[in-house]
Amino acid sequence: MKRRHFLQTVPAATVGVALARFARADEPEPALVPLGKGLSVVTGGGGNVTVFQSPEGVLLVDGGSPEHSAQVLKLIREHTGASRIHTLFNTHWHWDQTGSNRTLGPAGTRIIAHENTKLWLGTEVDCKWQDRVYKPLPRDARPNQTFYTSGSLAFGGEHIDYGYLPQAHTDGDLYVFFRNANVLVVGDIVSVGSYPIIDYSTNGWLGGLLEATKTLIGLADGATRIVPGKGPVQMRSDVEAERDMLATLKLRLSQLLARGMSVPDMLAAAPSHDFDAHWGDPTLFISNAFPGLTQRARELGVNIV
Repeated sequence: MKRRHFLQTVPAATVGVALARFARADEPEPALVPLGKGLSVVTGGGGNVTVFQSPEGVLLVDGGSPEHSAQVLKLIREHTGASRIHTLFNTHWHWDQTGSNRTLGPAGTRIIAHENTKLWLGTEVDCKWQDRVYKPLPRDARPNQTFYTSGSLAFGGEHIDYGYLPQAHTDGDLYVFFRNANVLVVGDIVSVGSYPIIDYSTNGWLGGLLEATKTLIGLADGATRIVPGKGPVQMRSDVEAERDMLATLKLRLSQLLARGMSVPDMLAAAPSHDFDAHWGDPTLFISNAFPGLTQRARELGVNIV
């Protein structure tokens, strides 16, 4: 479902509110929040940036947005005293997480990502729900070490595991788990205070997002601190609440789809009414869930009325 069709069938003011929530134009200035054991989070950079300072060097998970990258990197250098960044993880391709690639890649930083993230950053992406086309990054700004399923590394006295979360927020999502510190960095799989984004333009879908939350819950315990793509640090119970919401809405939206409902019909039926007080405006979530649900129904041979 293209955004232009969505604009024809849903009030423009409602769409504007939903898209503005993704843009987050009111982002505060970057600030550093300590987590202990050499870890901290830079907030207010367009997306959270996790910083691990060690004798072996500085490792980052995500780099904020292009607009905030210079501020974020300046803050990190002032905090760590490091002249260069050793390693950077990209949790997925979106520019609010990969905004420092243009600076760090040419400087020799190791950039680790899923192979699909590298592919998206190397091509033109027509992000229909944003009505925006993203141009490819220069070759030296793209990930230079990729994987397909999972990996691990010993770095600065910390054991770091990372793994793929298939077709969830995008089709290149990963988690990074600092085992010794019990800190799990999850990108935009976990959303705080708003419904999660499903980027169907790069193969994200509701079912994959649900499975990703289950994977994260299996990795975490009650003391694990979970760093989302945006917003404050979360706990396992917060991810469990998101899982429960996603499971319920996957079932409800699938039932509405089987009845032949369009996105405006679904919004009018208010399937998320008992979650909206916590998660906010469901317009963008429901409209972006629709293409993935439709595709899977057709693949299963389900007759959509």
